[in-house]
Parts: sequence; structure tokens; C-alpha cells
Amino acid sequence: MDDKTILGLTALELGRAIKEGKTTSLEACKAYIEAIREEDKKYNSYVTVCEEQALAKAKEIDAKIASGAITSDLAGVPIAIKDNICTKGILTTCASKMLHNFIPPYDATVIKKLEEEGMVIIGKTNMDEFAMGSTTETSYHGATINPRGANRVPGGSSGGSAACVAANLAPIALGSDTGGSIRQPASFCGVTGLKPTYGTVSRYGLVAFASSLDQIGPISRDAMDAAAMYNIINGRDDRDQSSTDCNDVSLDNIKSFDVKGKKIGIPEQYFGEGIEPGVKDAVMKAVAYYESKGAIVEKFDMPIVDYAIPTYYIIACAEACSNLSRYDGIKYGFRPEDATDLTSVYIKSRSQGFGLEVKRRIMLGNFVLSSGYFDAYYNKALQAKSLIKDAFDKAFEKYDVIIGPVAPTTALEIGKSLSDPLKMYLGDICTVLVNIIGLPAISVPCGESDGLPVGMQIIGKPYDEEQILGFACNYQNGSKEA
Repeated sequence: MDDKTILGLTALELGRAIKEGKTTSLEACKAYIEAIREEDKKYNSYVTVCEEQALAKAKEIDAKIASGAITSDLAGVPIAIKDNICTKGILTTCASKMLHNFIPPYDATVIKKLEEEGMVIIGKTNMDEFAMGSTTETSYHGATINPRGANRVPGGSSGGSAACVAANLAPIALGSDTGGSIRQPASFCGVTGLKPTYGTVSRYGLVAFASSLDQIGPISRDAMDAAAMYNIINGRDDRDQSSTDCNDVSLDNIKSFDVKGKKIGIPEQYFGEGIEPGVKDAVMKAVAYYESKGAIVEKFDMPIVDYAIPTYYIIACAEACSNLSRYDGIKYGFRPEDATDLTSVYIKSRSQGFGLEVKRRIMLGNFVLSSGYFDAYYNKALQAKSLIKDAFDKAFEKYDVIIGPVAPTTALEIGKSLSDPLKMYLGDICTVLVNIIGLPAISVPCGESDGLPVGMQIIGKPYDEEQILGFACNYQNGSKEA
């Protein structure tokens, strides 16, 4: 099988080809590493390429597949990993100067699970520094470029993972989603991104941004690949007390999913002021497809959406300032050479090691947690979180899924968001509610606006990954047939 054919396969197709002897894991890894070497200078989607480790691992996996020791659907398939997920012996920088030289002594739980199933890590992907941003422009390693649009951002913070999948520089990738960081870059790059229910995937080994919001998930070419990856990485982990038992999804059920009679809710507020007409048209055309297949579609009012951004950023920044307090120049990470005493170590390590966006969120977090402001901001955000949960519980009494856009715009031009951080924050209005209360959601490509990809967001009830993946697969199969 030639390199071009290998690069054009989905993860499941590639896994099947390896299992059937049409190609090997070694050939697949060589094809992707060569493509990265030739093409990634245009995109900067990778921070680290693990060429030697990947080729050695691929040889080992090929032998295990041949002997029948590994039979996973994705055995031998290369995978890219976001640079905030710990990988033993492989640089993990969180795209920050603060961790520019950090090599973890252990693997994250999801990495162990991937390796047990015979997948091969080919590299670590670029991201917004410490996952703080929506464009992958805050990276210490430089901005990532969207393969689907010249001079356009890939979204963030998992922009490198989305970009490498969109550019055929990885068949599948892992990202993390704190406020839309899997779904939004998937939307901007025209690929599929799944944010699982909070707790279904262990966070052990994920460098924390906001612990009550963070969730690891896959970025892939289609919903079937996302489903297969979800089955590998989900499950309870004793090292993550927020993790929970959950069921695998059925690939057969997802592939044959029927939307007839299913009820879809469309929040009016997701299509209000600020949404680009082309984005609205693309999403509503996708909704019309579901109607043509027998689904019941209703618009409904959800005024709590107006409180999404302040609630999210208060909670996220409060947790971030606590999680990032560990970076003090003492234990690991960046330490300035000109520090002369303990105080200067703390001050210079943080002032020189963190970028502007990270500093901004640390300061916001300290402010909302400070004496005199705790009740006025943080406690009110927790009260709003309860109201958001009540609003979704009420909606899901009536609807099977809730559908809207992933983002109000298509991919922005490089440099525009960083000059106006508030505008960047407002771009998360459609995604952050899902993280605040831990719901599952998926971004599905549903057309274009002015030549740039548009993503449709399908939100489900807790632990209802199979249904949202089914909706996504039904649309992707149906749109191909059309």
C-alpha cells in the first residue's frame, strides 16, 4: 500500500488494513513521519516528533499483531497526543517556557491504555499555553496554522491536534477540552471532535488547567473513529477520584443509528446576535437533514446561555490560579539564572516563564477568590452553575439531544483574537456550558461559510455518548450519500 493511500485512510480503516496484512504499522508510521517532515513546516502542528520511539514501537506491534497477542481495532495505528498529556520519557511542555525542558517520569492513564491496545505515539501536538486560549497562538513554540484556510487560526487550545488530523499528518489525535478546546478547533479545521462526559476518561497525567472542567477526548476524521477511541480511553481509574464507571459504546449501533422519531432541541440563544449568517445557515441545513430523516425539531428558549461566559471564566480562572501555583521555579520547570534569593526565584520564574494570557487568567483567578470578592464573584458563579444544570435537566426531559453551532464564527485571521481577549472569550459562548456541568458533546463538520469549515455541536445527556455519536455518524453517512 502506497503512502498516499495510507494517509487517506481513517483510523479504523488503517487498523483494518494492518490487521488484514495490506500494510503494517511500521509502513504507516514511516508514511506519517515523512509527511510530517515534508508538510508540517507549513502548519507547525507538532511540538515533538517521536521518530525513533515510534518506529521501534511499530516493529514491536507488528510482531504482536502477527502472533495474535493484540487484536484491537486500532492496533498499529499512529496517534498524535496534545502536549499537556504526560508521556514517559517524551518532552511534555504544555507549549510553555515554564515547562520547556520537562520530561515526565510516568505516563498518563490514557497513554497506558493506548499502548495496551497497540497504538503508536508519533508526536506531541502544539497548543495554547497551558490550554489557555482559543486559537493556538499563545504557544511558546509559535502559532499553528489552519490547514483549511491561509492565515487562519486552527482554534484552540487543541489546535495542533485538530490541524494535524485535518492536514493528514495523523489519522487521529487526543486533545483536552476545558471550555470547548476539542470541539472548537475541530469545527475550525473541519474534523470531528468528541468531548466525553466529565469523569468517563481519567485525567491522571493531564496537566491541570481547571480540574472540574478539564476532559480528555479524541479528534478524528469521523464519528466512528471517535467512538473507537472513546472505547479505549474511557473507564474508572483509582488514580483519578473524579473518574467513574461507564459503558463502552456499540460501534454497530452507532453505524446503523436511526434518527426517526428522535427529538432535537434548538436553543434560540445559540443563534442570536454575533453568529455569522453563513454559520447559522450551515447548521440549520444540517438540522433540516435530520428533519428529512424523521427527527422532530423544536426551538426553545434558554436564557441561562447569557450567563455562560462570566460563569465559565470565573470558575476556570479560579481553578487555574490554584493549579498553576505549583510552578515556582523550585521543583521543576523554568528557573531564571539571575535569581539570587527565594523571592526573586518565585517572581522571575513566573514573570519570565508564563506568557501574557496565562498571567491574565492567574490574576483574574486570584481576584475572584480574594477577600471581599469571593462571595460577589466565585460564589455567584457556583450558583449560576446550579441554574445551568437545572436548565439542561429541564431541556433533556423533552429532547434527546440539543443542537447548535460550535462557534459563532468560522476560523479567525491570525492575530485578530489576541488583540481583543474579550472577543476571544465571547467566542466560547456555545461550548462552555457543556464543561460547566460535565455533559458530553461532539463537533461535526456540517458545511462551509465563505470557504471555511463550520461545525455543528450535538449535546447529549450525561453518559449518552452512544446517542450523540449515532447522530453524528447518521449525518456523516447521510451527507456522503447525498
